Amino acid sequence: MIRDLNIITDEPNLPALIRELYSRRPETRHLESWELQHVLFMLGYTDSLAPEAAIAAAMEVARTDWMPDEGAA
Repeated sequence: MIRDLNIITDEPNLPALIRELYSRRPETRHLESWELQHVLFMLGYTDSLAPEAAIAAAMEVARTDWMPDEGAA
């Protein structure tokens, strides 16, 4: 019996990866989560495509680091 392979895996340090990406490439701060998913993969930050929901949550954390006023709203 052949098991299904997990194509998408969670990155445990996804918020840290997005913070680093935002600091190195400020133009990526305005991308949507599905766009950032591909950027992270193409630039070699992740080995596979991370789930879009996990990226969206990590983006919120990273954005409050860069713009604290948005986190308070």
